[in-house]
Amino acid sequence: MSDHDNSPISARAARQLFAELKAAPALVLAVSGGPDSVALMWLAARWRRSLARGPELTVVTVDHGLRKEAAREAREVKRLATELGLAHRTLRWRGAKPKAGLPAAAREARYRLLAQAARAAGASHVLTAHTRDDQAETLLMRLCRGSGIAGLSAMARLTARDGLVLARPLLDVPKSQLIATLKRAGIGFAEDPTNHDMAFTRPRLRALLPQLAAEGGDARTLVRLSARLARANAAVEVLTDGAERFLALRDRGRQKQPGVRSFEAKTSYEAEAFAALPEEVRLRLLLRAIDALGHEGPAELGKVETLLAALDQAMGAGRHAPANGRGILKQTLLKQTLAGALISLAGGRIHIAPAPARRSKSGPKSGPKSGPKSGPAGR
Repeated sequence: MSDHDNSPISARAARQLFAELKAAPALVLAVSGGPDSVALMWLAARWRRSLARGPELTVVTVDHGLRKEAAREAREVKRLATELGLAHRTLRWRGAKPKAGLPAAAREARYRLLAQAARAAGASHVLTAHTRDDQAETLLMRLCRGSGIAGLSAMARLTARDGLVLARPLLDVPKSQLIATLKRAGIGFAEDPTNHDMAFTRPRLRALLPQLAAEGGDARTLVRLSARLARANAAVEVLTDGAERFLALRDRGRQKQPGVRSFEAKTSYEAEAFAALPEEVRLRLLLRAIDALGHEGPAELGKVETLLAALDQAMGAGRHAPANGRGILKQTLLKQTLAGALISLAGGRIHIAPAPARRSKSGPKSGPKSGPKSGPAGR
């Protein structure tokens, strides 16, 4: 770790961290009371005071109701926010808490509540205090899950979510520098004991970082790897965009089948042309279509890989099968559902459409949910 990583953040450096947010009408700051988020609040307040005109800042603390200390920590955040001249709200995650997958459920609840607060405040962005250390840990978590290139790109500085922009202005800043900043300013902060609870994955991986650093795999190196993967992922996305246009152009003169709705026709690919594309591009085309038309998404990468293998096998079998009375091109060679989408191979084409809603034995059928979700971690 360099000496710079242990030095306080200057006022000039803070202005650079938030510069791209100057034109926003209002910003919501997610502040839990820990050192990272308290530093975010203090730096943002100092930046805002340096502007003649700028966004309104609202601090939001989410009390998940999981620790008795959380209410006191929220009050302390409110006290400091008031001293800094910032509005503050505490939102609570109410209702039953799951016994399994608690961190993920708490994270979803936190972002849902933050989005509600942002809309109420007229804010365009929600700011979180993710640091370089968080980015390195996220990469390790996704690596252990076998994520694809998109997942290993880890967190982006700006991400669209729930009609808002999730901004992470501290993503290139080490945690040690934030703590040094707070110490210089004489500002206290809380320590969440769950950050050291080895029952959770992230603290266990965090404990491995010193050993990885000794082998050259420190947070800076891991973040550099994540950035390079993000660059590769962006390039593959451009290739996938081009593949979509290529398949659409091949279909331009094709007459639509009677009774096929236009949005279903747009997810119908010529099998031969599809098969000639690189495997990663084909996977992404399937992911896009399934996530757009399915109502149980997002689709898991591993399951889409299995689907693609089945499609390849069926297309190979179709090419080598002898024609019968019906004609091989008229046969349905594959038909299955995934994430609420129906995928079929028939007539020399791959079709993707919404799957029929499932019917339960005791109740009404389950209908589509309100739009696709994004899930890059498994990608």
